[in-house]
Amino acid sequence: MASKRNMSTRNVWSMLPPLVLLLLLCIASSSVVAKKSDVSELQIGVKYKPKSCNIQAHKGDRIKVHYRGSLTDGTVFDSSFERGDPIEFEIGSGQVIKGWDQGLLGMCVGEKRKLKIPSKLGYGAQGSPPKIPGGATLIFDTELVAVNGKGTSNDADVEL
Repeated sequence: MASKRNMSTRNVWSMLPPLVLLLLLCIASSSVVAKKSDVSELQIGVKYKPKSCNIQAHKGDRIKVHYRGSLTDGTVFDSSFERGDPIEFEIGSGQVIKGWDQGLLGMCVGEKRKLKIPSKLGYGAQGSPPKIPGGATLIFDTELVAVNGKGTSNDADVEL
């Protein structure tokens, strides 16, 4: 009986290293998969909103937006804030990435949003080399500066 127990104990101990290795491989591969598929849908977070929303962005409006674009690892690839020069474009007309055309609609002048944009609504599998790799999820901190040439008023604001 003792020899059977010794044999079983040896078998269990001999299986331990491969099991530990398998566990480590599973953990490593799950973190790689998580990084590649950060988001599948556009995520919009309102960070700041004026108390009153007299001017709002609608499809076809010409808007001015300040932004800071970064990758999910925090690497900033572009910033109009740093340049002091907001981008101007017609919203909903395809002049910018789809994530912007969708994520800035309904925004109030003075409002600040954080957009988390999946690759399919950003630069896709090809990316925008050299700063944006293919398949990248993009993070944009945005502020709507003006709609059709009309800027912010001095109303009291609400911090979110």
